[in-house]
Amino acid sequence: MRSEPTNLHPAKIPIVVGVTGHRQVRPADEPALMKAVTEALLRIRSRAPHSPICMLNSLAEGADLLCADAAKTLSIPLLVALPTDAETYTKHFSEADRARFRAHCADAETVFVAPATEIAPENPDTDFGYRQAGIYVASHSHVLLALWDGDDTKKDGCGTAAAVHFALEGRYLSPDALPTRDRSNEAVVHILCPRGEQIEGAGTVCVLGDEKAVAEILERTDAFNRLSEKQGDVPAPEPFREADDPQLTRTARLYAAADALSMAAAKTFRRVLALLALVGTALTIAFLLYDEAELHWLIGAVGAMLLCAVFIYRFASRSDCHRRYVECRVLAECLRVQLFLRYAGSSAEVSSLLPLTQRADTKWILCALCAVSAGAPPKAHHAIRGLWVEEQQRYHARAAGKTALRLKSSGRIVRVALIGSALVYVGVLLFEILIAVGVFSPADPNVWRTALKIVLGTLSAGTLFIANYYGKQSLSRKASDHAKMAKYYRDMAARLMALGETDAQLRLLAREELIENGHWLAYQSDNAPDIVF
Repeated sequence: MRSEPTNLHPAKIPIVVGVTGHRQVRPADEPALMKAVTEALLRIRSRAPHSPICMLNSLAEGADLLCADAAKTLSIPLLVALPTDAETYTKHFSEADRARFRAHCADAETVFVAPATEIAPENPDTDFGYRQAGIYVASHSHVLLALWDGDDTKKDGCGTAAAVHFALEGRYLSPDALPTRDRSNEAVVHILCPRGEQIEGAGTVCVLGDEKAVAEILERTDAFNRLSEKQGDVPAPEPFREADDPQLTRTARLYAAADALSMAAAKTFRRVLALLALVGTALTIAFLLYDEAELHWLIGAVGAMLLCAVFIYRFASRSDCHRRYVECRVLAECLRVQLFLRYAGSSAEVSSLLPLTQRADTKWILCALCAVSAGAPPKAHHAIRGLWVEEQQRYHARAAGKTALRLKSSGRIVRVALIGSALVYVGVLLFEILIAVGVFSPADPNVWRTALKIVLGTLSAGTLFIANYYGKQSLSRKASDHAKMAKYYRDMAARLMALGETDAQLRLLAREELIENGHWLAYQSDNAPDIVF
């Protein structure tokens, strides 16, 4: 087994292809099955050309080993999730298959015994281990290759039919989390694998699940990986750079990439909002001068401002800066929580701790978290209170103060604009009163009226656009959230000191942080740039 990954890019989300299948494969069917598996892998690769692909496989005799052979011919790395220790597992393998098993394990990125998802019975048998391995493979894959005869009668056991239903229906019982995967976020590529005297047609392919939804998940994942590749190398944060845990290091690099992409998209998003506010104000001035001052040549400027607004809006839509900002931020925060959990030695996975609404709203992120978590459980345990809890308390306290200052500044700017509009209105009102009572008699009052209309209209429009600019940044909500989280982390620090850094406390800490992340996603999703003139 390699100590370091070779084909898994450290700052990209891997597309994980899981495998389930029959242990007895008719020799005559092997060429057709190998061809179907190879073509399926190539189709997945063509749909995600910027993404590393890996295969999650239990290396059972028959279909599993056949798929591993196909992966090897395409240089697709293996993650091997065994139902039990290798010696017990291969005890009844043929000599030839045992040699294939060992060769694939030697080349694999990682080999580990799949952790139990369900509660183990008092005396678990072999079938329990096989069932847990099937659940693990199904729940950590983007796509499940099922070399299956289609017989659905054993869907509640530990075989291929059960694994298909783990993927499409989440047909298993986890004691501390709801199943993460179903037909809306995972596809099963059913490759017909006849058994015994069954019908012919080996290698016939059909797709089960919502193929369109899974295609979108792969597209979003590949788009992230393309941007990560274009962005270049971003160093992992300390203390994860030199960690003796390749999976932890990869997760840290991926977090750094998602964080950098989110910040870049946020900068573009704020610039778009500022430009729309400026263009809207300029358009209002130009139109008022055209309409009220009868500067007819300014109709060209009005058209130019409208074109600028349309161009900026189209740029925002095409760059997808708002969605990238929001989703990359959500991904980064989830990966950061996963980093801390693994660094602390917890086997908890963020994908299973996510709130249901967040799972549904960001399916590609859910799948990414499942994929990133695929691998051996952590071996080392580190104290986490200072690095996670106390550092986050300090961060949120600082952020709350900075956001409160920005909120105060934005409120001051909007108030000045409103006061200016009110003063101009009062001036217009006094102007009309003075004219009406004969105190003031300008030579041409309409010139004054036109000038006042232009000033009042400009100030009113400017106030509206400034308020919209700051409103879409949700500064009030952000300040409140940071203050709440600062208090939460302060309380959690005391709780960890009193109760210890147990797995239960770490899961509680992670859940609350992910819930808050979900709240942020909910209100930020409604703040996309728009044109309202």
